[in-house]
Amino acid sequence: MVRVGKRYRFSASHRLHSPALSAEENRELYGKCNNPYGHGHDYLLEVVVAGAPDAATGLVVPVGQLDEYVRREVISEFDHKYMNEEIEAFRDLPPTTENVARVVRERLARGWCAAFPASASLDSVRIHETRRNIVELCGDMEGGIKE
Repeated sequence: MVRVGKRYRFSASHRLHSPALSAEENRELYGKCNNPYGHGHDYLLEVVVAGAPDAATGLVVPVGQLDEYVRREVISEFDHKYMNEEIEAFRDLPPTTENVARVVRERLARGWCAAFPASASLDSVRIHETRRNIVELCGDMEGGIKE
């Protein structure tokens, strides 16, 4: 098995705020990230595909096909958006990096089988929110997010 990764960038803003918590609890938990006006990040998204390379092409997946898929399913939907208001999944879900990774992985997974050969699987999604804050989701997801 071969694992192939690609990196993508998008810029988005968010406010860390949970409707399940009081205003005081949100301020205490999220600190400056609970700013009512939000704040932005230049995210780095890494998508890793696993599988056996095709005998004729030597590729696990065609890179251009992966790029187009990620652009359509994630980048076009997230880039330059205020996640809390412009991405349905985050209307009632705090857009933490953990939840952003879950939503991104779910978006990629939902049409994966139709877009790529059965031999190529979505192995992991890693989101770099900052140089120091990174979240990675590996393997199958349980308890997916509904949009």
